[in-house]
Amino acid sequence: MNGSNSSTETGSGTGRRADSSRRRSDDTRDAILAAARERFAADGYERATIRAIAKDARIDPSMVMRYYGNKEGLFAAAVSVELELPEPGSLPRHDIGRALVTRFLDLWEENEVLTALLRVGATNQAGAERMQGIFQEQVMPVALRVCPDPEQAPARAALAATQLLGLALTRYVLRFPPTVALAREEIVAWLAPTVQRYLTAPAPEYAPSP
Repeated sequence: MNGSNSSTETGSGTGRRADSSRRRSDDTRDAILAAARERFAADGYERATIRAIAKDARIDPSMVMRYYGNKEGLFAAAVSVELELPEPGSLPRHDIGRALVTRFLDLWEENEVLTALLRVGATNQAGAERMQGIFQEQVMPVALRVCPDPEQAPARAALAATQLLGLALTRYVLRFPPTVALAREEIVAWLAPTVQRYLTAPAPEYAPSP
């Protein structure tokens, strides 16, 4: 009987130690990723180092390598972004511009990852490719669902991106005072019709250059 209790207690103790170890591992990963985002945003991809990131996270550099392998792996993990854009089928077609602008404002203001990625992407190929991938995988499907001609979806998604990324660059990175001063409602009122037009309006007629 005592042996049974002892076995149960041993098993319970092992489980608690495993849970504690997982929590420490999760905390370490979170600290590394937070430090990496700040360092990549401040220094750019090329100048950010594993050693500096580890110092910011107050851990040994070997722990960064253990979890993420190298700087490329760390960068990919640190800037992993799920935009969670609204499903076009769930919205009136005429409201997609407003929904996208509102969603991106939420993302830029609540998620430092996108701001870090924008800073890196402006000066580094790896960051630019990461940003391109996010828009290709997550914004393009929206354009495909709502634009009048699927062949135009890449151009329309890119034009919408000029507005959304331009806003982010001037408001959250370069911090132009007039842009920073705009209230959210003003930004949506100004920007949503333009994004809507890019995605859903008939294509403009133009004469190609000879």
